Formats: sequence, C-alpha cells, structure tokens
Amino acid sequence: MLLRRFPTFVLLALLMLYWGGIHSPDASAQSSDDPSPHSDASLVSEVSAVAPGEPFTVGLRIRMESGWHSYWKNPGDSGEPTSIDWALPAGFTAGEIQWPYPHRVPFGPMTSYGYSDEVVLPVTITPPEGLSPGDSVTVEGKAEWLICADICLPAEADVQTTLAVASTSQPSPQAEAIAEAEAKQPRPVEGWTVQASRSSGSYTLAVTAPDDHRPSLDGAYFFPEEKEVLDYAAPQPVSRAGDTHLLSLQQSSYAQEPADSLRGVLVAPEDVTWDADGSVRALRVNVPVDSTLSGIDVGAMTAASTTGGGGGLSLPWALAFAFAGGLLLNLMPCVFPVISVKILGFAEQAGEDDAAIRTHGTLFGVGVVVSMWVLAGVLLAVRAAGSQVGWGFQLQSPTFVALMALLFFGIGLNLLGLFEVGTRLMSWGGKLQTETADGGRLGAFMTGVLATVVATPCTAPFMGAALGVALTLSTVGSLLIFTALGVGMALPYVGLSMAPRLLEALPEPGAWMESLKQFFAFPMFATAIWLVWVFGQQAGNGGVALLLFGLLLLGMAGWVVHRWSASTLSRSLTLVTRGLATLMILGAVTAAIIGAGYDRPASDASSSDGTSAESSLQWTSFSPEKVENLRAEGPVFVDFTAAWCLTCQVNKRTVLNTEAVQSAFQKRNVALVKADWTNRDPEITKALESHGRSGVPVYVLYPGDGSGPTLLPEVLTQDIVLTALEDLPSSS
Repeated sequence: MLLRRFPTFVLLALLMLYWGGIHSPDASAQSSDDPSPHSDASLVSEVSAVAPGEPFTVGLRIRMESGWHSYWKNPGDSGEPTSIDWALPAGFTAGEIQWPYPHRVPFGPMTSYGYSDEVVLPVTITPPEGLSPGDSVTVEGKAEWLICADICLPAEADVQTTLAVASTSQPSPQAEAIAEAEAKQPRPVEGWTVQASRSSGSYTLAVTAPDDHRPSLDGAYFFPEEKEVLDYAAPQPVSRAGDTHLLSLQQSSYAQEPADSLRGVLVAPEDVTWDADGSVRALRVNVPVDSTLSGIDVGAMTAASTTGGGGGLSLPWALAFAFAGGLLLNLMPCVFPVISVKILGFAEQAGEDDAAIRTHGTLFGVGVVVSMWVLAGVLLAVRAAGSQVGWGFQLQSPTFVALMALLFFGIGLNLLGLFEVGTRLMSWGGKLQTETADGGRLGAFMTGVLATVVATPCTAPFMGAALGVALTLSTVGSLLIFTALGVGMALPYVGLSMAPRLLEALPEPGAWMESLKQFFAFPMFATAIWLVWVFGQQAGNGGVALLLFGLLLLGMAGWVVHRWSASTLSRSLTLVTRGLATLMILGAVTAAIIGAGYDRPASDASSSDGTSAESSLQWTSFSPEKVENLRAEGPVFVDFTAAWCLTCQVNKRTVLNTEAVQSAFQKRNVALVKADWTNRDPEITKALESHGRSGVPVYVLYPGDGSGPTLLPEVLTQDIVLTALEDLPSSS
C-alpha cells in the first residue's frame, strides 16, 4: 500500500527538506543533540497514591513549540501516531491510549490529523491486588512520536512517575490535566441517531438530533479512525434533510473496496456540543454503511458539495435557479410543440372578451403548477418508500412513453382536421383548445398539464442544481422549489393573457388560422417520432413494431370518424362507426402496452444513447466500481445521459462526439464512461444523487489526482469541455 503512495511521500519529504533548510537551519543539529526536538514529554498521573487492584489513569503529556505538531492515531495523509513502550512493575497492566479528538493540519494538497501546543494522552493502568500499603511503585515507559512543522523529526523520551501505595487511592495535583484530556474523548450521547450510506465514490453520514437539543452542525467534521477510507483533504460539506444533518464524505482514491462501516470521531463546530450540558464536543461514531438511510427523506446532496466547495446551495438561490430553469424550459424542443397549441389558442381568442382570455391564461398556469406538485409528490413518495427515482422518472417507463406517443400522434391528426373531438377523453388528448361546454377552460388547464409532463426530459440550465436541492429538503421546501419551477414555465403565457391588448397585434381571424393550426400538427408528429425512438431504446425493434401498429390503428380510427360523420349517417350507423373507432383506439393502446413489455436485445444496448456503434466503442458502461478503478489510473469523464433527454443528444452530437473534443480526451488519456439512464437504474440514480442532481444531463470530470470531481454545465460547448480538460493537473 505504501509503495503506491511513494511519489506523494517523496514530494512531501522534498518540500519539508526544502522549507526546513530555509526556516530551520539548526534543525539537524537539534535532532542529533535533543532526543525530543521542539517538544518535551512527561508522565502525569491522576493519583499520587494507588490502591491495590484499583485502576488509575496516567497520561503522556507532550508540550510542543508554537508551529509544531504531533499526530493522532490516524495521522491522515502523512505522519505517525505516538506510541508508548511500557516497562511496568510485575503484575501491572496498561490499556490502550485514549485519544482526544484531533484537529486538521493542512499542508499543500494534503491534510493530516494531530495536536498542537500541548496534548495529554490518557492510559488506564491496573495494579495487582497484592500491593502492600506503604510501598512505592514506578510506572515508566519509552514514548516515541513524530514532531513536525515544515520538516518532520522523530522524537522520543523515557517517561516515568513514582507513586505511593495506600489502602485507598489519593488524588494528585495533576488530576486536572487528566480530566481535561478525558473531557476531549469521543463518547456516545443519548438521543442522537447516526446512519451512513454509500453511493458512487462517496459516503453520506446522516446525524439526527434529539427533540430537546437541535444545534446547527454547519462546520462539523468527521475524523475517520481507519486509514484509506476517506479522502482526508476533501471538504465535508454539511446540508439538511428536514431535521437531519448530512455530511458528504469523499471516498479515498486508495481504497481497495468500499468500507462496510464508518468508525471515527464527529467533532461539533466551535461553541457547539452534542449534549445540552455543554460538555461533549466529540461524538463517537461506529455505524454500518447501508445502501439507504432509514426514515430520512433525502435524494441528493447540495450542488455546491459536488464541486469541491463548501456549504450547499441556499433555498433562496435554489428558488431563483428553479424559476430561471422554468423560463428556459419553454425553449426546449420537448416543450415547444405543446406550447404551440397554447399559441394557437391565443390566436383564436384575439378580439374576444378580455376576462375569458385572462381565465384561459390563468388556468394554463394553474395546470402547470398543479401538475408540478403532483410530479413532486409522486417522486417524493416513491423515494420515501425506498425506491431510487429521479427527475424524468416517468419517461423511464416504456408503457408511459408508448401512451404519450399515441397521444401526440392523435393530437397531430386532430390539428390536421382528420376528426373533431366529441368525448371528454378525446378533448383532453386532442383538441385542447376547442370550444367545449365549459368554454375551453378544461382544455387550457390540460394544456398546462401536458406541457409539464413532457417537460421533464429537458433539464434546462440552472434547473439541475435546484432539483437536487429540492430532494434534500423537507416536503414544504421541495414543493416551494417545484412551485418556482412551474411559475417560471407558465409566466410568459400567463403574462400575455393578463395583457390581452397585445393579442390585437395579430391579424384578423381568417383562413390563416386554419393553416396555422394544421402547421402545428407537424411538431406533434415530430414529438411522436422522438417518443417512438426513445421507446425503441427501451423495447427494441419488436416493441417498436407493435407501437407502430398501434399508431396505424389510431390513424384508421381517425379516418373512420372523419369519413362517416354523425351528420351523414343514421343514428344506428353512427353508433356502429363510433364503436368501430373505439375498438381501434383500444387496439392501439393494447398494442402499445404489449410492445412495452418487450426487452431490448443485448446487441442494441451499446447504442442506446443514440450514438453510432463506432463511437460508442470509445465509452465504457457505468458502474461505481469501474469509475473508482479508472480514477486510480487517471482522469475520468462520466456522461450521465438518457435516450429521452434531448439536451443530452444535442450535447452528444455538437460537442462530445466532435473531433476536437475526442482528440482532447485522447491527448489527456481521459477514460470515458457512459451512465445510460434511459431505463431505470438504481446505481445511476444514486450516483446522480451523490453529485447533487436528480436528472440528466450531468457531466462529471474527475481530475485523476485524487481530488474531488468537477461538474460541467448541462448545456455544453466545445470551449467548456476543452477548457475543463486543459485545467486538469499535469500529474494526471
């Protein structure tokens, strides 16, 4: 294990020698003449007289010059823990060193754990029963430690203390020093609950406070007892999930395998204690690492924690980002076809009663916001039940995708005038803006609902971080963010309806409106084609064939309704044609559902992201273990993508698969990993959560030097990727 870190130790040693030569010219002389340079050690005891068979505590006290430090039992990136080789009288036994909680010692890119100024390391000594009062005993040993500043020097000292033997133990003047050291010992505190979980390359430590003591833990720090479990230099940002504090811990790049448990010391922030009495600052932690956190509603850490920064994205900023993301959603190609129906509705309403126009615009906005609430509620409920889902989760269902393809195809046929909507069911899925008995109000509301449903594959800029924060908050906080997202999406159309005079700039109603209506059928057909393509990534060619047969039946149903309208047939024949059309529609739905049950052939899996087989050979399929193994070898770029994510496909074709970017990846020896989220994958969902995201696209670049990852924006350009690659450390 040491050999793999040899270059780091060599670099550290050279730096120490260099700076030591500048700042401590007499260090070598001191180390040769003084066995404990820049420090002194002594042995103190809590008793001046020991009783036969009664344990007592002694402490190794090390006093260090300013700027120098010794090390904790896990020294971190460098250093060695202090040790004591005891030479005790016959029958005496010594326990293990009881380590007070340490502090961090940063040095360049590395972090160690240790003590400065003065530290007392308590040890319990147990005397035998056969001691005779009136005698004396000498407790002694040889202590060895490492004393470091700009350079590190080995130190040692023979320490001892002589104690009287009495029938009962007697306190010592040095007992206060022992008591202070014992007060810094980590200990469990009643009422606190600690859990740990692991996702791709990171751990989450969840700490829930008792009802009667709920301090803020911003700035808390976890010191692991075991080596090579965590990255010592990585920040440990703290976020909230309701009443629970969450510490994000980066796994060590030297870890051979994930840890089964987390053992260590969780130190509270300054002026904060774990108990209401104010005496315990260090909480002892020893918890198993599970795949989920029981009873805690948490989907992702905050976005800032994933970029190697400090604290999380605040709620006001998350609301602002969600609002901006909602506005930009209107420009996404998966939303615009539905919005075109709303534009057509405004054109038809030009010149009508202003109150009716305002009502339609308001109901559209209500439809967007309410459907956002429903989606948020479903997502949070499923996650609370223990399932791993994320934003856009409904498009991971082949059945849902197939039914949406039928719906959009039917809307297109309706806009072309193939049939007029009669029933309420078809009015929902077809002519959403038709004047019905309710004045089109239901159609306006349902347009907002449909726009929201198809918006989820398009995680617009600013939206990813806000959604990641939403899934770490309480239910109220999450709903606030989803509300801001819906308001941002609906605002342009609600605002236009509130100022209907702007509609007067449109031409007078006439034949152009029918042409515009028919033109808007083609974005609907384009959306249906996209959905069929997505369906093909999930169900393969066999499933697509059945879905296309369903579209054929739906087209025939429209033709039957158009060819034999009720005005040209008797009542009995009208019932027959409507029954025939209904059977065809049911047949279309049945074919789509059966097709959704098909599994995609293994040969199709490599190209499920929409790339050619040739380009997909450059990418490795995602798994957390594979990413960790590749990180040990060099830089890694992970593309979290899905076939139903149009932003992903645009980024892929315009940026990631271009010759310039591919050449830069190759020049930097960057391993390419593709996390395909087209179908539901709990491991990929967990990985997204570890980066503070709940939807795709997400692009993660690991530098290859063991430091934390960098998240690139959702909308890529070649310059963004090339700049990120140029910023990789030369050691990569």
